[in-house]
Amino acid sequence: MASITGPQILLHSRSPSLKLKLKPSSAFLLFPNPPFSAKCTRRRAFCSINSNSKPHASTSIVPDLLHYLNHSWTQFHATAEAKRQLLAAGFQMLNENQDWDLQPGGRYFFTRNMSCLVAFAVGEKYNVGDAFHVIAAHTDSPCLKLKPKTASCKCNYSMVNVQTYGAGLWYTWFDRDLSVAGRVILRNGDNSFVHKLVKVDRPILRIPTLAIHLDRTVNQDGFKPNLETHLLPLLSIKSEDTSLESMEKNSALSSKSYHHSLLMQVLSDELNCDVDDIVNIELNVCDTQPSCLGGGNSEFIFSGRLDNLASSYCALRALIDSCESPGNLASEHAIRMVALFDNEEVGSGSIQGAGAPTMFQAMRRIVGDLANNYVGEGSFERTIRQSFLVSADMAHGVHPNFMDKHEELHRPELQKGLVIKHNANQRYATSGITSFLFKEVGKIHNLPTQDFAVRNDMGCGSTIGPILASGVGIRTVDCGIAQLSMHSIREMCGKEDIDIAYKHFKAFYQSFSSVDKMLTVDN
Repeated sequence: MASITGPQILLHSRSPSLKLKLKPSSAFLLFPNPPFSAKCTRRRAFCSINSNSKPHASTSIVPDLLHYLNHSWTQFHATAEAKRQLLAAGFQMLNENQDWDLQPGGRYFFTRNMSCLVAFAVGEKYNVGDAFHVIAAHTDSPCLKLKPKTASCKCNYSMVNVQTYGAGLWYTWFDRDLSVAGRVILRNGDNSFVHKLVKVDRPILRIPTLAIHLDRTVNQDGFKPNLETHLLPLLSIKSEDTSLESMEKNSALSSKSYHHSLLMQVLSDELNCDVDDIVNIELNVCDTQPSCLGGGNSEFIFSGRLDNLASSYCALRALIDSCESPGNLASEHAIRMVALFDNEEVGSGSIQGAGAPTMFQAMRRIVGDLANNYVGEGSFERTIRQSFLVSADMAHGVHPNFMDKHEELHRPELQKGLVIKHNANQRYATSGITSFLFKEVGKIHNLPTQDFAVRNDMGCGSTIGPILASGVGIRTVDCGIAQLSMHSIREMCGKEDIDIAYKHFKAFYQSFSSVDKMLTVDN
């Protein structure tokens, strides 16, 4: 390496033989996201870290996506932030337990379990039997979740019992600055109960790796942690204060001894409540590093939970912006809808997952409410036959170091547009008809698309697309934004792809009705 003159920064790698010296100006280019202890004002140009900050006004939605990601550590927070944005945009919140009074031109939404959300806007020219145009995504991501009894102690460390959720790359969770977020059930003063969201912004947990000196063959044999015994995060060094006062205090904070008193105290401080008011917790372990831009030209997004909050946000924002002005729905016959489900990463088989009839029950209620005194045969069935669903879930971009993992002619690239997913065995719901129609929307608006098909000698993942398509028989296309490091604690995608996806989804809402009329299949 050429010698470097002037002020220098010494960087240490994991290799004991490798050290790099960089000028301070070069260090920022390589590390746009410095450690928490670094006082770097430039960082705010790359990361959205202030929980009170508002999204930036821009022609690109990328800064707003970073804001959304940094507020959405869990599926609950993602849904709550979507709810906030819908209310701010003038959507009316509905309750599934109450009667609905819907009107053409109206904009509505409801949540289920505060982890699933359905929003829709009714065209002013809607007639019974007209279509739904839906984009569906999911709010959950692979993570570690706290077990019902979390208190564990080993070698004088207070540790937290966790269980794996989904198919995560669990080795990426080691040596990260971790915390907890989710929801708790609180007891009110009148002995009623309320659920509240909580998010501890500071690092309180860590899963340390074993030093190479104690595991000499790890680089040859691979890092293969036991998920039950090696994945427990450290919370603190166990207090050795055994005074009567301390013991009484710890006993009072123990919450029936299911959880460490320190953890419960941290939660109560965040919620500004007494520890005894916390009657139950439902928490995820989360990475505290903010979502940010990266790459030499800031062309990448580095973040956790891109799968699938990037798709969720693009869909949500497209719906909001497609009907933000009073005249946007004036000539619309269809109903524009977004459905965000939980539990996709574990099969969707839950009341808040795509396997539940949430979306189709909502469709039936909407059709029935808007029918007024209409009496006719098969109004809902005719609606479904005319409807179209976009299943939006992140796609596998080709990895430059593992190109052979992709079929030679189907290698999606970052920054090249939405990826249409195909699978002859119906792991994806795309057909020749649905892919053509969705691509045609993009073509009209000069938006690029790509195609993906898995290699014949590899297994294929799936999405909520086949679940929803087969559930009631709605035409479906599976698509996604190309990304790398899927299911890692830190994923990456192309910045331009976010704006392309948003524009494609918005174009879908605004022009699919006219595109759909161009092709007749069952006559």
